[in-house]
Amino acid sequence: MEPLRKGRYLARLADTPQDLRAAQRLRWLRFVARNGVSDDGARVDADRLDAECQHMLVEDFPTGHLVCCFRVLPLAAGPDIARSYSAQFYDLRALHAFDGPMLEVGRFCVHPAVRDPDIVRTAWAALTRLVEDTGTRMLFGCSSFVGTEPGPHAEAFAILRARHLAPRRWWPRIKAPDVFRFARALLPGQPDPKRAMAAMPPLLRSYLALGGWVSDHAVVDPVLRTMHVFTGVEIAAIPQTRQRLLRAAAGPS
Repeated sequence: MEPLRKGRYLARLADTPQDLRAAQRLRWLRFVARNGVSDDGARVDADRLDAECQHMLVEDFPTGHLVCCFRVLPLAAGPDIARSYSAQFYDLRALHAFDGPMLEVGRFCVHPAVRDPDIVRTAWAALTRLVEDTGTRMLFGCSSFVGTEPGPHAEAFAILRARHLAPRRWWPRIKAPDVFRFARALLPGQPDPKRAMAAMPPLLRSYLALGGWVSDHAVVDPVLRTMHVFTGVEIAAIPQTRQRLLRAAAGPS
């Protein structure tokens, strides 16, 4: 993919070991440092899948500072999904029947010291261009809620259960040892949709706006101290108006 410039932000694929290390450092700051772990200035978040993935960097063009990153794992079709990060936590055998290229999106993060919605817009434009370039027909990954207790996310989980569960033909089954099933009641009354959507991770909100869907349970991750849900979106199911907006954003800078 060619670099994509949107306003003050530049999205490009990592192409050096230094680029990858910068992404791993940002991931550590976002996912690990928040848990109070001491920092010597050189700690990184890394795993075996980094070598198999492509890594997207979003930089502040005037300064060159890395403000956002994510990684993608291209898969030829459903039978390859066992290679994915998500397959460690979910029984994804139903998705083996998916016939078409897939792209797992993971470790999506924005620098904790930066607040600008144009960063996420630029990241989505870059992801859209990747989808177009690769002919991807499904995006999927894990969308993370901070913390390991379901209580603070009760309204969000209730809305996910009521409106956004996966189609039965792609249903992700339980595999992880510690999960929270959405069928368990946490609310005495009905959830407030606006509060529920506001409490969801920004990436998950974006997926849902595109017609995305989730697993019927959240996996407790004691390492990153999060609860995450499997999330998927079929490209063909994205409303045409949304597709046009995404393609326009991913067009020439």
